[in-house]
Amino acid sequence: MLDISKIRKQFPILSTKVNGENLVYFDNGATTQKPQSVITAESNYYQNENSNVHRGVHFLSGLATDKFEETRITIQNFIGAKHSHEIIFTKGTTDSINIVASGYRTLLNKGDEIIISELEHHSNIVPWQMCCEQSGATLKVIPLLDNGSLDMIAFENFLSENTKLVSVSHISNTLGTINPIEKIIEKAQAVGAKVMIDGAQAAAHISLNMQSLGADFYCFSAHKLYGPTGVGILYGKEDVLNELPPYQGGGEMIKEVSFKKTTYACLPHKFEAGTPNIAGVVAFKSAIDFITELGLSNIAKYEEELLQYATEEVLKIEGLKIYGTAKNKSGIISFNINELHPYDIGMIVDKMGIAIRTGHHCTQPIMERFNIPGTARISLAVYNTKEEIDICINALKKAKMMLS
Repeated sequence: MLDISKIRKQFPILSTKVNGENLVYFDNGATTQKPQSVITAESNYYQNENSNVHRGVHFLSGLATDKFEETRITIQNFIGAKHSHEIIFTKGTTDSINIVASGYRTLLNKGDEIIISELEHHSNIVPWQMCCEQSGATLKVIPLLDNGSLDMIAFENFLSENTKLVSVSHISNTLGTINPIEKIIEKAQAVGAKVMIDGAQAAAHISLNMQSLGADFYCFSAHKLYGPTGVGILYGKEDVLNELPPYQGGGEMIKEVSFKKTTYACLPHKFEAGTPNIAGVVAFKSAIDFITELGLSNIAKYEEELLQYATEEVLKIEGLKIYGTAKNKSGIISFNINELHPYDIGMIVDKMGIAIRTGHHCTQPIMERFNIPGTARISLAVYNTKEEIDICINALKKAKMMLS
């Protein structure tokens, strides 16, 4: 069993007072808080190890390079990749998706098709729209069912020899729906399509093994796994990454440069142009170590308990409706209360020290699907407690009373 009290003591920000109240942080879907080990690792890099990585012959460059590459190996093991050079460091999930979408602009032709879904974050919509506009390919969208799950019959009907790529979220950042990505990957690859999975909301909550999962691409952001902002991961199968053209040109990603011709470096450097966020990458290892020490299965079990408890309690509020009621769901609750605007709810509970997210959550098509302007969203993490849920429920009841 996890010792939640001990875990909470590792997060300095959780002792913060907001408007004189203890902070209750339920905005983990946007970003998670950082344990002291991550904060210390980033600070220590700048204090004691600061140097640019790769190719340097001096001591500090070698030390920084070793720390940087240790994180790559840690990520490889964390997600069960076959090779460390299949791990590409990026700025975040958005950057990772854009790398792939940019490459596919030159790989697709008119008549080719890309499939995404109606529950995607804008970051997994706009890059593919841009890709289709420039390549002449067609974008198809898997519709949502009323419970927030994907219409898998429609998905299978979309698949054909024209399908070149399917890109879907592992978990919806708005509805909490856990998509059947194993089935999606199997069906898509059966018609020769590649598959990209946006794992931004999943990597901190679900154990991953790329070799058994079989996705061609998988991506996520460090800051949603208790790590630093500005660091992301793009995993890709070796052969698929070798076929994908580079996203950016510059230093680090080249083998030889002349004014006649440039040849590109081997993986992973082919996609890592310029000086990276070295301190962030180094500190990300501490975040993965934090998760690994607790055990993802333990985290998932505890968060499932929190989700069940929170769901039962919020539904006791008269007039409250949850959006996203799929059976297979992660620790996210999006809701509205009667005709109250979610922004007003968020502002009032903030006065009581509670941080929730309000708005469309960068998923405007979902809001259009349900004909609502937005939702209030509670998103859970391992350091949250049932006591915090009770505090939030009381605050929501007060907000409802004040706004009604």
